[in-house]
Amino acid sequence: MPAAPHQLPASLIATLPGHYYTDPEIFRQEQERVFESMWFCAIRSADLARQGAFRTVQIGRENVLITRSRTGELRAFLNICRHRGARLCVEEAGEVRRTLQCPYHAWTYDLDGKLVAAPNLVRMPDVDRVEFGLVKVALREWLGYAWVCLADEPPSFEETVMGAAVERLGNAAAIEHYGTENLALGQRVVYEVKANWKLIVENFMECYHCATIHPELTEVLPEFAEGYAAQYYVGHGAEFGEDIQGFTVDGSEGFAKLPAVAEDQDRRYYAITVKPTVFVNLVPDHVILHRMFPMAEDRTIVECDWLYAPEVVTSGADVTKSVELFHRVNVQDFEACERTQPAMASRAYRKGGVLVPNEHHIGIFHDWLIRALGGGGAGPVH
Repeated sequence: MPAAPHQLPASLIATLPGHYYTDPEIFRQEQERVFESMWFCAIRSADLARQGAFRTVQIGRENVLITRSRTGELRAFLNICRHRGARLCVEEAGEVRRTLQCPYHAWTYDLDGKLVAAPNLVRMPDVDRVEFGLVKVALREWLGYAWVCLADEPPSFEETVMGAAVERLGNAAAIEHYGTENLALGQRVVYEVKANWKLIVENFMECYHCATIHPELTEVLPEFAEGYAAQYYVGHGAEFGEDIQGFTVDGSEGFAKLPAVAEDQDRRYYAITVKPTVFVNLVPDHVILHRMFPMAEDRTIVECDWLYAPEVVTSGADVTKSVELFHRVNVQDFEACERTQPAMASRAYRKGGVLVPNEHHIGIFHDWLIRALGGGGAGPVH
């Protein structure tokens, strides 16, 4: 960890210096050594329900194309034509019948990435259509989402992604009880946050701020008013208030408990951070999953999905009160992050700030980031 500006009392922990949140060079290093090197949660698998459906996603400095093949599997490629490097799919999402065609010179690829056609290609029999196919990207599915990794040799998915759930909940089965991969999308809200991605992670990991800015959340989860986040204790879930019936904006009744949720998980909220950019929120009747897409050192897109039992969604049930609780939490959190971002460039934060004891896990996150960046960032660490 970087040294504090002066000797700190034993109860305080130094933070990262402000330039870690404002320096374009540090952000470039994070793109290379974090977003382009780790497993990154890209899309919800069910968003590409039909063969030929595709979506493009910005991951670090690369644009990634994910599509549903003719045999039903998800495939991921760099969204780059192998001919002259034009972007293959310029739309964020769409659907094709059988092939993907570059709009520049009409090089054409099948949904498995193989080069199948190009002007005058028959006159070039020495061109290997597999070798000159699209560049593949590693893909795994978990919790009903497609996770991709740009690294030539991806890290262990089990250790780095699934392991985050085990580290937080104490065992792998705990998250499986929610059956997230079988849930249906009830609502999606996309937020544009004018703040560095790390400020959003740090905010999510602590609840020292909850009593100040989250009146609705602390009404439902009274222990959060004490400043200890759900992630402070391994295996602990914050318990609903005595008079609270459901995880809703007014504490009114929600929906039936998901079938496999254990009795000791009922009436509790669990939060998991999957580094670098995913938050999973578990409550008895639904799951809320955040995916962050860091776009610049001071701009982050967050996609938030509310997932319910399929029968809740197909029945047309009103999920408004359920969605509104965490939507308010999101707005409150993101406004706080945006208020913080300008101060990262202030001389008052040149050497950083401090963490109190119940924010100690943010210090662990900072240690992890320093290691991921190779022991330092751009410029000296004060």
